[in-house]
Amino acid sequence: MTGYEDDMDPEVTDWRREFAEEARSERPDVVRLRLLLGAVADPALGQRGIDAAQIELDRLAGQLPYGLVGSRSWAAATAELLGSTCGFGGSPADYQRLESSLLPEVLRRRRGLPILLSVVWIEVARRAGAPVYGVALPGHFVVGFGPPEDRVLADPFDGGRLLTGGDAELLVAGATGAGLEESMLSPAAPLETVLRILNNIRAWAAARPERGDVALWAVDLSLLLPSHPAALRLERAELLVQQGEFIAGAVELEAYASVLDPVDPDAAARVRRRAFAARARLN
Repeated sequence: MTGYEDDMDPEVTDWRREFAEEARSERPDVVRLRLLLGAVADPALGQRGIDAAQIELDRLAGQLPYGLVGSRSWAAATAELLGSTCGFGGSPADYQRLESSLLPEVLRRRRGLPILLSVVWIEVARRAGAPVYGVALPGHFVVGFGPPEDRVLADPFDGGRLLTGGDAELLVAGATGAGLEESMLSPAAPLETVLRILNNIRAWAAARPERGDVALWAVDLSLLLPSHPAALRLERAELLVQQGEFIAGAVELEAYASVLDPVDPDAAARVRRRAFAARARLN
């Protein structure tokens, strides 16, 4: 464990401890990780809420037709069930809601960001036996069915619209201005999707300075993943200082400076000056 648990209330700490244990297990259950993330955001969800979400995914999977064969058949059937019948989808307004990044809430509201809607699609289709995976296109997460030679892409945010190669190129060009590369269509690593969800939550909170609490737990969970950007430690320190936790923030800044020392002594010195300034705010 990292020691970050001391900063949170006991109920949230329990969920975060479970998140850390799951993330570092030999074969992490990424669905449970996404649900535990929801429990950290809303401790009232409880184990009952986590179990209810799993049951709902199972229930939806049971509604897919039996005996489907071929990528296009799986994609079309999943779109019919989740997009048309159940009404899962998204709109620009969903980017303004924290709930759009929380799997239990997405299952309840049937609205969410592209990556969370894709998670629903993947888990429902996977439970039914589909050859399904996430595709982390720059700026827009979608779902892939089948091997590269028979790949079908679907956009859950758009109700499950099946994408042509030209559609995928437009999505990438709109996000980056660059062209589509074959490597972008590779199955997304499950733990990387968890980090991407947390990045979305951090971006949501960054636009709302009054929600530093959300930014902090999103950073904390990101740091509990086996692989994460080292700069998150600096972000955590800055958040602590912004929330008036000057000593805790200074300690984090000094720890980050120690990491920087071997590679960038000048940057380490600047971070230490910020730690000194944070401590001075107590006087």
